[in-house]
Amino acid sequence: MAVKLTKNEQKKQKDSLKQFQRYLPTLQLKKQQLQSVIRQIETQIVELREAQKRAIGALQSWIAVFGENPSFDTLHSIERLVVVDTIRKGTGNIAGVKIPVFEELTFVNIPYDLYEYPLWVDRGIVALKDCAKYDAMIRTLEEQIALLGKELRTTTQRVNLFEKVKIPEAKENIRRIGIYIGDQQTAAVVRGKIAKKKLVKEA
Repeated sequence: MAVKLTKNEQKKQKDSLKQFQRYLPTLQLKKQQLQSVIRQIETQIVELREAQKRAIGALQSWIAVFGENPSFDTLHSIERLVVVDTIRKGTGNIAGVKIPVFEELTFVNIPYDLYEYPLWVDRGIVALKDCAKYDAMIRTLEEQIALLGKELRTTTQRVNLFEKVKIPEAKENIRRIGIYIGDQQTAAVVRGKIAKKKLVKEA
């Protein structure tokens, strides 16, 4: 982009450079904060998935025994006793980004006859509800990552724009204008000396 080689333009470029250099650290800090938070959330997801695996593992042997018992049909599947009713989420804010925050998972109250189910049915229902809660929490955290990831990409683009384009461009413009103004001042001095010599000669 062509710039005017004037003192006013030089001042404008210097002001722009100061502004870019003032904003850049804020953007870099935001970028680091977003990266750090995303890593923390990814760690949380891994931990929740491990906890969910342990809960499922504890259930598997019971479900296997229950499934192999011919006296229980598919209508009495323990999974039928766990139905999600509502997922309640609040709103949080990280580095200016609104994110969903998991608050509560509620289930439909399904009555059942204890005589139709094995003795561990209550513990099984609790474990399945825990698994469903882990699912809801993981999905919410994944939503957070998606939103924060989008903001991180935008912030990274801005950091790159300032670091690699705007700041070097402003510095180069200031340098070019400075050289031009310096050359003009030198030429003016030379012209002044020549004019002075002419006046002395004529005198």
